[in-house]
Amino acid sequence: MKVHLKALGCRLNEAELEQWSQQFRAEGHEIVPNAPDADVLVLNTCAVTHEASGKSRRLMHRLYRENPAAKLVVSGCYASLQADEVAQTLGVDLVVPNTEKDQLPQTVMQHFALPVMPAMASEPGESPLFLRGRHRAFIKIQDGCRYRCTFCIVTVARGDERSRTEADIISEINTLHQQGIQEVVLAGVHVGGYGSDTGTSLYALVQAILRETDMPRIRFASVEPWDLPDDFFALFTNPRLMPHMHLPLQSGADTVLRRMARRCKTAEFAQLVAEARRSVPGFNVTTDIIVGFPGETDEEWEQTLAYVESVGFGHLHIFTYSIRTGTKAAGLPNQVAEPLKKARSQTLHMLGERLKQQWLTQQVGHTVPVLWEYGRAGDAGQQIYTGYTPNYSKVTVAVANHEILENTIKPTMLTGVLEAGVLEGRV
Repeated sequence: MKVHLKALGCRLNEAELEQWSQQFRAEGHEIVPNAPDADVLVLNTCAVTHEASGKSRRLMHRLYRENPAAKLVVSGCYASLQADEVAQTLGVDLVVPNTEKDQLPQTVMQHFALPVMPAMASEPGESPLFLRGRHRAFIKIQDGCRYRCTFCIVTVARGDERSRTEADIISEINTLHQQGIQEVVLAGVHVGGYGSDTGTSLYALVQAILRETDMPRIRFASVEPWDLPDDFFALFTNPRLMPHMHLPLQSGADTVLRRMARRCKTAEFAQLVAEARRSVPGFNVTTDIIVGFPGETDEEWEQTLAYVESVGFGHLHIFTYSIRTGTKAAGLPNQVAEPLKKARSQTLHMLGERLKQQWLTQQVGHTVPVLWEYGRAGDAGQQIYTGYTPNYSKVTVAVANHEILENTIKPTMLTGVLEAGVLEGRV
């Protein structure tokens, strides 16, 4: 059967799509890039905010409109939290909760009992990631979280921590490398908690990946800052480990962090960032900030702005707080008014853009290896390629039409910063 996979939300959802695509293909099914061509549509939903839940609903409706004859399978956090509502939605044939999503391909095949091509009829092909126009793969290393930040609905939707075995992860990475993938991103709900249920650790996993695979570039998705051991940044002496980490802060005021039940204080976070930058030249730290958490005072907001500016970040992911039923924060007093949240968000976005511009400007003049991903037509006789530096800064370059850069890693001189917040380079 022909299967179309769609994800909304986090990198973990993307990693799960990659797992499912490998499993479907191993059984002789085909992954197709367009919904109208599919026999089965699989949607991995998100519920981290009200907006994400709304997008999940709209995407369900859109997929059904695009191909009403296909079987529609819905999974992910929104589908798990609102299972009855999703199951009754027009066009939805099957809901797979998060607790069962590792077996989603098997469940789909059993549920619909659609015919499968003989194994010998399908030749090993390119990675499904290429069909989605991607040149890096998200690897799911674990699921669930043992912490309960008061704002987070994802821990409710995802359940307890469950780590994959090192052998499974290494096997997946080696398979992807054989298929041409040049970069993997280690993803999970609580990446730093890897191994908490199996007696190992993220540090040990990274050592094993470096030892037992030849994947050229290895990255981390979001990692909670309190999970990193003292010697963690020593790992980055291996150049295959990319010098960038997304360390979610959420607020620059310790009083707000306490209400959030975060396990890191601002002073500790600043020390961690300083250690990363001291240990690894050019290390890029990006972060999350939640605007308008319940009870956030003007003073706390000013503390956050001052702290963000003092630390400096390559990029900010800014979220306006939204009430999620089932979380402790939903019942906290002094909810911040929407107009005030909007104003604070605009202020933080302006600060974030200024910090990003400063960060990019610092990189001009350096020569770094860039993974080039895709090209588009430029001026006459030229192609414009887009790629990423090791520290995850976006860069573009113009080359002659006959030069093929896609999915190659090339030394590139960073020559300037474009208005769109993108570096310009010369291979």
